[in-house]
Amino acid sequence: MTELAIRAEGLAKSYGEVRALCGIDLEVPTGTILGLLGPNGAGKTTAVRILATLLRPDAGTATVGGFDVVGQADELRRHIGLAGQYAAVDETLTGLENLEMVGRLYHRKVKASRERARELLERFELTDAGGRPVKTYSGGMRRRLDLAAALVANPPIIFLDEPTTGLDPRSRRGMWDTIAERVASGTTLLLTTQYLEEADALADEIAVIDHGSVIASGTSDELKQQVGGERIELTLVDREHTAVAAAALGELSEESPVADAAAGRVVLPTRDGARMLAETVRRLDHAGVSISDLALRKPTLDDVFLKLTGHEAEVAPDSGDAAEEVAA
Repeated sequence: MTELAIRAEGLAKSYGEVRALCGIDLEVPTGTILGLLGPNGAGKTTAVRILATLLRPDAGTATVGGFDVVGQADELRRHIGLAGQYAAVDETLTGLENLEMVGRLYHRKVKASRERARELLERFELTDAGGRPVKTYSGGMRRRLDLAAALVANPPIIFLDEPTTGLDPRSRRGMWDTIAERVASGTTLLLTTQYLEEADALADEIAVIDHGSVIASGTSDELKQQVGGERIELTLVDREHTAVAAAALGELSEESPVADAAAGRVVLPTRDGARMLAETVRRLDHAGVSISDLALRKPTLDDVFLKLTGHEAEVAPDSGDAAEEVAA
């Protein structure tokens, strides 16, 4: 049986009348990434703060690296790294000085702390800015420095709370590469994110959290299977042929085609899309229906989240976020 780096059972936390966590269970095997996927206010940050010993749960238990998050908090902190939603760096110090300071807090010697700081500045493409005060850094540079700080002690377990928020696409991809490298070396990572693409690209397992509860979990492919199989989407040259096209394709699938006459579109659910594409074109040609666009579309995590929650993944902050900010 695979050893668990993180285990949580029945974690609950309230801020006054706001229930941030409603008894969630989580398991993260050693050397893997668990993606906590959900909108603002879902409870993701509260879960991370409890697991990182920054908050005490109202109920439930959790162990990280074999240490109890309440009873063995001091010892646990020596084995984890944390990068929160907002860069926790000292603006008056330089990038190099920030990383050196973190090294010293981990009881590293001065020389070792400076060598590690320079190594991380190079890895995160901050060498040229290393001698400048952090207050001169852009938002993306601060995010990279914050993640570097979480890696100073080479912790076996890392918590990243929405690490790529505010980054441009290039910087986000670079961050993904760094995260993947850490896990490839044996690090365990719990990642919270609102970005469905990010969870899809990085996470070995995904837990979808909404209103303080885990509403689904599994691999990306397993979650997508809950939505259904592939679908063939086609747009017609003549919208008046929508009903004819739907009738011509009706026998190709166990599910009936969905026709949108106003848009001149037909969607055909299928479990063998690649093979069905040629047959779709053949049948439409035989029925005298011309198409302007044809595509095979697989379900995405967007589809999964919408089906599970009834709303999009990225929403405006709710009362849960406000309560978490007060608690911080």
